[in-house]
Formats: sequence, C-alpha cells, structure tokens
Amino acid sequence: MDKTKLKIGVLGVGHLGKIHIKCLLGLEEFFEVVGFYDPDEHNAQNAIEKFGLKRFESVDELLENVSVVDIVTPTTTHFELAANAIQKGKHLFIEKPLTHTIQEAEKLLILAQNHPVKIQIGHVERFNPAFLALKDSVINPMFIEAHRLAAFNPRGTDVSVILDLMIHDLDIVLKVVNSEIKNISASGVAVVSDSPDIGNVRLEFENGCVANLTASRISLKQMRKIRLFQKDAYISLDFLEKEAQIVKMYDKGASNVPENANFLELETQNGTKLITMEMPESEAVNAIQLELKTLAQSIWNNEKTPVPIEEGYQALKLAHLIIGQIEERLKMVTGH
Repeated sequence: MDKTKLKIGVLGVGHLGKIHIKCLLGLEEFFEVVGFYDPDEHNAQNAIEKFGLKRFESVDELLENVSVVDIVTPTTTHFELAANAIQKGKHLFIEKPLTHTIQEAEKLLILAQNHPVKIQIGHVERFNPAFLALKDSVINPMFIEAHRLAAFNPRGTDVSVILDLMIHDLDIVLKVVNSEIKNISASGVAVVSDSPDIGNVRLEFENGCVANLTASRISLKQMRKIRLFQKDAYISLDFLEKEAQIVKMYDKGASNVPENANFLELETQNGTKLITMEMPESEAVNAIQLELKTLAQSIWNNEKTPVPIEEGYQALKLAHLIIGQIEERLKMVTGH
C-alpha cells in the first residue's frame, strides 16, 4: 500500500466547492491540494483570498498537475469534465447527481470500466452518523417512509426537487433494500420554480418492500428523516440531528434476548413481547470530509470506493424514471 500524499485539484469553487477545499485542507495526511479551476472570476478570486491556492488557467492544465480530481461544478458540466479526467487516468470525486442525463452516465460507466481509476460519487448521507450507526444492525425493511423537507433556496432550482433533494433518499433506499423495483408511482407539483418543487413517489420492490418518499423545497420547516419497518424492529434515522433510534421486539424467554437491557413488556395475541429501544452511537464526523477520505483510502488500498459510479448511476436512473412519470402525469392534467 503506497501511502504517498495524493495530489488533488478542485473543479468549481462556488459555495459547495469552497466547503470541499476546506475539508481537503483538513486531510493533509491524505491529500496535497494543488489548486483549482473555475472560470467564474468572482468565485476564483474569493477562493484565492480565502485559501491562497493556485488558480489554474484551464481544466487541462489542472489535470496535468494532479492524480485526483474533485468535481464540484454544475451538474450539466459533470460529464465533459469527468470523461476528460477518466481518459487521462485521474481518480475522481464527483458530486451528486452523477451527470445531467442518463445517456451521459452510461457513457461514463463504459469509460470507467475501461480505465483503472477510482470514482466516488458524492451521496453524502451514506456518511451521516445516523446511517453509519446502523453498520452492525441487520437491515431488511418491508416498509420505508422518507421525508426530506427544506426551505426555499433559489440555488438548485434549475433542476427538479427529485434530483435536488430526493436523490439522497433514493440512494439510501437502494442501498438498504436488496431487491429489484417492480413498480413506480410518482407525482409532483411546480410551485415557485419551472420544475417540480414538491414530489412524492411510491416504490414497490420484488421482495414485497414498499417505500414512500416525499421531498419538498418549499417547506416552512426542515426535515430529513427515514423510517424503516421490518420484522420485529422499527428503525428511525434523523439525518438532520445525526441520530439513529432502533426499537426491537423479542419473544419473552427467547434465546436472542439481550442481557442487561431495559425492556417494556407488551401483551399481544401471540404472547408476551419484550420491547427495547437503542440509540446506537456513531462517531461525530464531517460527512463530506469522510467521503473524501474514503476515496483516498480506496486509492491507496486499490479497493472499490464506498459509493462507486455504478451506485451513483442507479440512483440517477431511478430519479429520472420518477421525473419522467411526474412529467407524464402533469401533461395529463394540463393537456400539454
């Protein structure tokens, strides 16, 4: 395992790009931040003043000086930038969503299969302490309910709320449900934007699991919660508060009942059940910094990244299927 510091360059130093730079500078054991490229003069000057980093004159000049590229640009530019980097043998971090279109994502998949580079997609909720707290738990949900609500922010409204917000929960659902989707039923409404600002989808899986997801960017309150229901267990994840809660049910006298746990007894038609509530703790982490760190470790160890391009593609594909269904439904309602 070669633990040489990885030379990394950042493409895009807008709001999120600056957060990435700050996180990378805090990972000095793993990365040497060589510089950045951003054609926007205001963004570039702001980054120079804040971080004192070199501003490259072009994408190609940056690529010549790094082994890893962090793409934090508008989604419409992801494909061209990523394709260029992959063909030049550079490892990649790509913010979600992977690309603007499914066709672009499919082309990137083929490129990635033909070039030995590591690619990590920025589905940051995978690194939220609430989700990380489940690492030792058996997850086999049969019903899932997700709510992701945010106050209106003009930034990001160039895309549907499905790609802007819901894609986070789609990625989590695809990760925890080990089954193919057999049916999608979606609806959405554009309220203040040209694309849907609120959307709901019901996903039915081959194994019988049902997921009901709602996303809104015109809410008066913030919420980022997923609830998982499975045989003898209820799991609640609060991504905003970074907390997990697991309620489990055991048959009284069963061999799998944990010792020294506090129980509530519940009489049911199937006998006495013991109910326990756990709040598994996970280390408080900076999720963006952790996802960048795991990319470095994947490169050093020559291992698959925690969120590989294939999984970024599956989340994007599902998001576009949902968007397509919402558009069809809106056409039926409006007549055009």
